[in-house]
Order: sequence, then structure tokens, then C-alpha cells
Amino acid sequence: MNDPGLEEPAQQAAEDVEKNVYEEDKKKAEAEEQDFLDPRQAAFASRWWFASTACPLIAGTFGPIANAFSICALVEKWRVYIPLGSDEGHGSKVEDPKWLVAVNSISLVFALAANIALLLNMTRRLSFAIAQPITIIGWFLASFLLIALVAVASTNTFRIQPTTQHALSQAFYYGIMAAGLYFIIASLMIMTVYGAYRGHYPKEFRLTPSQRTLMLQTISFMFYLLLGAFIFSKVEGWNFLDAVYWADFTLLTVGVGGEFVPKTHTGRTLLFFYAFGGIVSLGLVIGSIRSLVLERGKEKMAARFTEIKRRKVVASIDDENRKIRLGWFEKIEFSEKGLDEAQRREQEFNVMRRIQEKAEGNRRYTALAMSSTAAFLLWFLGAVVFMNSEKPQGWSYFVSLYFSFTSLMTIGYGDISPTSNSGKAFFVFWTLLAVPTLTILISNMGNTVIKAFRDLTIWVGSITVLPDDHGARGTLKVGFQRLKRGKLYNGGREGGAGTRDTGAAEKMMQDRLAEHIEEDELAEADEAGEHGDSLERDVHFYHYILAKELRHIMRDVDASPPKQYTYQEWNYYLRLIGQNENNASAHRKPRIHEERKPNTQPDLGTADEGEGDKWSWLGVRSPLMGNASEAEWLLQRISATLEREMLRIRDPRARKEPPPISMADLRSSEGKTGADPEQDLKKDIGAAEIRRRAKHDM
Repeated sequence: MNDPGLEEPAQQAAEDVEKNVYEEDKKKAEAEEQDFLDPRQAAFASRWWFASTACPLIAGTFGPIANAFSICALVEKWRVYIPLGSDEGHGSKVEDPKWLVAVNSISLVFALAANIALLLNMTRRLSFAIAQPITIIGWFLASFLLIALVAVASTNTFRIQPTTQHALSQAFYYGIMAAGLYFIIASLMIMTVYGAYRGHYPKEFRLTPSQRTLMLQTISFMFYLLLGAFIFSKVEGWNFLDAVYWADFTLLTVGVGGEFVPKTHTGRTLLFFYAFGGIVSLGLVIGSIRSLVLERGKEKMAARFTEIKRRKVVASIDDENRKIRLGWFEKIEFSEKGLDEAQRREQEFNVMRRIQEKAEGNRRYTALAMSSTAAFLLWFLGAVVFMNSEKPQGWSYFVSLYFSFTSLMTIGYGDISPTSNSGKAFFVFWTLLAVPTLTILISNMGNTVIKAFRDLTIWVGSITVLPDDHGARGTLKVGFQRLKRGKLYNGGREGGAGTRDTGAAEKMMQDRLAEHIEEDELAEADEAGEHGDSLERDVHFYHYILAKELRHIMRDVDASPPKQYTYQEWNYYLRLIGQNENNASAHRKPRIHEERKPNTQPDLGTADEGEGDKWSWLGVRSPLMGNASEAEWLLQRISATLEREMLRIRDPRARKEPPPISMADLRSSEGKTGADPEQDLKKDIGAAEIRRRAKHDM
């Protein structure tokens, strides 16, 4: 009798086993890691990443903003009559020709259709081949129609006579910005389609949840802003576009002030709820932007900087002087004389760790420089636009700089504010650009300038009012040593080249194995030993350790910051997957460039994977290379080892091979009688159990 509901899941599980679900993940990882093989190929790959992911993301984010600007360009008149003694901000609206309203409406319809097609394509409701022509053609048509309207509106035939009493409204300038945005995002989507049809990536969008969330939150925020502007325009008696200007500086907490402030009891009451909801919505958008930058940009830049730094360091190895250059002022000893294989490998590992640290520092300050440049351009160029738009107020460039700075920093004194139609419209667009720009800048400052200031504060405090255990002189000495290595303060963790103690790795292994020993394991080991089946005992013990370590590493996968393992821990884990650091036959000297077979994927961060290839901690096959965290790397390899071990149980020949880890590895260097190995092992297991229990009780 079949159990209802179980047949389909069982069938699905069987199909998963047959097609090996890990194979697809491995191929995806290999494709991603191809980006980091060399700087030229990385630049090529980044270009296609920009086309496949960044372009649709930009289009999906700025498309709704452009739609909002199109609505603003449609709902109000484009011409303003300025009575004597008044200004363009308080002029009378003049009716537009019917053809202008019709063309403007058609442009908005094309743009909305393009945006809807893009979103349906991203949610896989519409195929790539159908959606992309609609998206690109729709946005280009919307752009060209608005450009035509703007061109006509700029001619003398459209002007009110005399021209001294003529001005163009905010709707005209919103039309200019919408046309520009439509043209830009349509051009970006051409890049996406071109790359897809050239076969550089699939004809589909593989956006991450955070990328999709950012798009949805942007749509929600723009809808919320326009809806609030409509309500407050009715309550306070403002023009709709003046209400959009007010809603923008209110939700972005700029607080420009001026004449647009709620004066009715209804408006002030609604403000409590509207402002709170808008600030929460804005906070969600900022959080999505920050996580998006950290999610993709940091990962790609870190891997690329690490590879570039690795090549420079490997190329600087001086065999004659036995030195290796890690930076302008940092050289360390890199000699193999008098070292055994494990010590030589530990030396490589420590150099690679230092490469990671310096590459991460370079990445952080490069990202800070890029985001700072974008913020300064936004500030200085924004001031140029405000200076020209606010000429009737007599704004100089310095005054415009002052206003731009107080607005960017959301200080909002309110002493000066734009009054021209072009200034108000540009202010809305400019502040919306400022949100992602300043969000990225502040995120980058947190890991660089702010962190450096915090470390300096702690260090100064340790030599003045709050001395630490080293004393003032000792703290100065240690601080200067750390400063040479780029770390004035490291939270009490001393960085060094490693102990190179050959017994440290062995002791670490014994302690780690002791943590996993349970009383039932001891009983089974004793029983197997009594029957003389030590191989079966060791195989069972090895599988048990693999399973326990999998659970242990899973806790490290989500650690923040990512977990970094010591060399002793790496020695232990590599031993678990069948790679012995003491075995020189599987190792090679570091190479600047990877040598790989034709028509094969680059192999970064793979560390052999049992294929018999030699590797170095300073080579591209090092586990410290690639785009996976150390915990993810170990989780994938140990799970694959356990899976392989389960398959080996069926092979009679494989049962005769001893596992990489056995009960004998629990032996310590003390207390051996030398007469009975089995009795020695029992004593070691008992001692390991005592150590485990003592550690558990602490």
C-alpha cells in the first residue's frame, strides 16, 4: 500500500541523486571564479557582468523614477505667465496645445509599457525575446517624443509675448530629465541584449533577492512620494509640483523650509504619519543599496585585488637575499633553509594571509576614493546647476556650494532655498541621486576613516589616561610596529609570522579530535579493537569525525566578519579531506601565472580536490583564493569527501585502504609504554575523553 503524498517527493529525490545536484553549483562557481584569473580577463568579465546584472538593475531602479518624472511633466502646464512684480515661481499657468498633451500622454504610455515588460521579464512572466524589444523600443520612443516636445517648447513660437513675461514651468524640466533617463536606460538595455545574444550569459535575468528588493522598494518609495504630494497639494492648496518638491525634501529629511510648510491643522496632522512612513521607506531603500554594494561589489573587488597583489608579491621573491616584498616598506624573510615541509607551508600560508590583509586594505581605500569622487562631483556639479538656475536670486558659486553642502548633509538650515522652476525640479532629481551616493560613501568610510579614527583613539588612550598592560613605552613600541603593518590597533590580537612549531599542528589535531569523542564512540572503539578489526574502527571513526566537523563548520558559514582559520586548523581540515601538509609530493613552489590545460576552466581556490594536481598557498589554486569564504570552501570539500566515502563503502578494495584520520591520531607524546600499542591507544582515548570533559565543564 502506497503512502499518499510520498511517491512524488521520493521520485524527485531519486532524480536528484541521478543528476548530482552538486554539479550545477560547481559549474556556477567555476564560471564566477573565471573572472579573477588575470586583470585583463577580469576587466572583460566585469564588463559583461555590468551588462548582465548592473544594466537591468539600473534600468529597473531608475525606470520608475523616470516614470514619476513623466507624470510630473504631464499633469501640469509647461508655460507660465509672469505678471509684473512677480516671479516664475508664482506666475499664472498657460494652457498647453492639445497636441502637446497628446504626445506627452503617448510618451508616458510607451514608458509604462516598457517598464512593465521589463518587470514581467525579471519575474519570468514574459520571455526575454518578447520583453526586451518592448522595453528598449518603448523607452526610446518615450525619450524621442519628450525630446521633440522639449525642442518645440524651447522655440520662439511656443513662447508668450513679450518674452520678459514668459517662463517654463517645472513640468518642462521634469520632461527633460525623464527624456534623459529613458534614453540612458534604453541604451543600457541594448548592452544587455547584445551580450545575451553573443552568448556571454543566458537570455534571462538572474537578479539576487536584494537586487529585486531594491527595485520594488524604489517603486514603492516613488509612489508614496507622489501620492503624498497629491494629498498635501489638495490640503494645503499648493501646486502639485510644488508639493512634489516639498515631499522630496521632507522625506529625505533635508528640511529646506521656505514658503512650503504645512499650515493647516489637517496638513500638520497628516505630516506625523506621512513623514514617519516615508522615512521608514527611505531607510529600507538605503539598507538595500548598502547590502547590494557589500554583496557584489566588495566580493568582486576583493578577489581581483587579492590576485593582483599575489602576483606582485610572488614576483618579488628574492632567492639570493631570501626576502619577499609585501609593500613599499615591508619585507619579510622567505627562506626554505632548515625548514621541514610543514614549516615551509606555514611560511607560505602566513605570507598569503598578509597578502589578503593588504589587498583588503587596498580595496577599501579604492572603494572610498571612488565613492568620495562621486560625492564631490555631485556636490560641485550640483552647485553649478543651482548657480545658473538661481541667477534671479543672485546666487554665487560659493552660495550654491553652501546650499548644496547643507542639503547633501541633510542639515537644512532653510536660510536659502531654490525658488526657480528649474531649481526646484533639479533639486528633486539631485537629492534622489544623493541617496545612493552618500549611502555608499558612508559605508566605505565605516571600514576606513572611521575605523582608523577609532583605532587611533584607543591607542592614544592607552598611552595617556587608560594605559594597557604594556605600559606607555611598551604601547608606543607595539603601536609603531603595528603601524608599519598598517594596523595601529588590532583589538588585542598580535599578528605575527607564525610559530613554526611542528608540534602545534599535531597537538591541535589531538585536541580537536578529543572534542568529538563521545562515550559510545569509546565503547565501539574498544569493541572493534578487542576483535582485532582496527581498520573498521578507524573508518567508522573517520566518518564520524567528518559528520561532526560538517556541523561545526556550518556555524561558521554565516559568521560576520567571515571566519578565518589558523594554519593549524587548515592543516587539520586538509588532513580530513586527504591532503597532508607534510607530504611534499602534492606541493609546488608558487607561480605568478597559472598553467592549465586547453579548453578547461580556471581553477581558483580548489586546492587539488583529489585530482592529483600540485598547489601552493601562494598560487591560484590556494584555498585562500577565489570568491568563496573559507568556511564555504571547507563545507563544500568536507561534504564532498563524506559523500565520496559513503560511495567507497560499496567497493571491497576501498575498504582495505586506511582513512586519513584514525584513532591513532589521538596519541599524545607522553605516557607511552612501547609494549602494547592497543593499550597505549586506550590510554590516549581515555586521556582525550578527560580533556574533552574538562573543556566542556569550563
